[in-house]
Amino acid sequence: MVQQPAARPQPLDAALGARIRELRLRRRLSLRELARRLGVSAATVSQIEHGRTGVTVARLAHVAEVLDAAVAELVSPAPDRVAAPEPAPAGRARPVDAAGGADWRSFPPIDLDPVLTAALEAFLDVGYAGASVRDIARRCDLSVPGLYHHYASKQDMLVELLDTYLDSLWWRTTAARDEGADPVERFARIVECLALHHTYRRALAFVGLSEMRSLEPANRDRIRRLRNRQQRMVDVEATAAHRLGRFTTPHPRDASRAVVTMCTSIPHWYRAGGPDTPEEIARRYVRFALDLMRLAPDAPQ
Repeated sequence: MVQQPAARPQPLDAALGARIRELRLRRRLSLRELARRLGVSAATVSQIEHGRTGVTVARLAHVAEVLDAAVAELVSPAPDRVAAPEPAPAGRARPVDAAGGADWRSFPPIDLDPVLTAALEAFLDVGYAGASVRDIARRCDLSVPGLYHHYASKQDMLVELLDTYLDSLWWRTTAARDEGADPVERFARIVECLALHHTYRRALAFVGLSEMRSLEPANRDRIRRLRNRQQRMVDVEATAAHRLGRFTTPHPRDASRAVVTMCTSIPHWYRAGGPDTPEEIARRYVRFALDLMRLAPDAPQ
């Protein structure tokens, strides 16, 4: 008997799964808790959220009931929405890097849960492909079954780290932009924030930038949309400043991409404790960025 190849995730399944995951996180439910309420395994919920399996009408209605949502809300994905970080297991502190009125220039240590901390260390040491679940479990002093109690797969750990990185980057750059009085000031503050984030959050940023290739297709598409949204934020201000004659480069969109690439390359060389502080690097990169955009000589500095 000829074995049929495994079915590839369908776009509708992937979009529905992403929406279910987003609502689960907004309701502050762990993957395992949602599985318990649905009466299925955590692996099944993980398969659904990653678009690897379809959802029957009856199960979709059950998911909607558990998530306190309308079925229509589940089947109408919002691709540009940033989901909240996964709630930590009971008794553990959640990552402290969310909005809530915090200063975008302040970077307190992120209190990742022990599993994510171990996964981050392993991905930095040997890369995603080289890190095994057994090694991650050893690093956080758990058994492999104990680790699966928190995360259904190594892929889920990587996605959670990337979501934490992008969520932090988005609210900070949004807050930085909103402080600016005009396009040039907004552009400069965004660049300052990008540089600060990629120094203070170097480990998360390095994994986020280097392990895109390790994401499964549905996850890669979602993360890519969020990264593109971040780039568009910079493009909007660069284009507006160019329209006003404040930026004189003939290619504002190309220059904007170059600026973002310059900032996101910082994790590849920056080391804490070096000769320059993150703030000094950020000020320097703002100057580089304004020079690249060819700030008009008569524009206020």
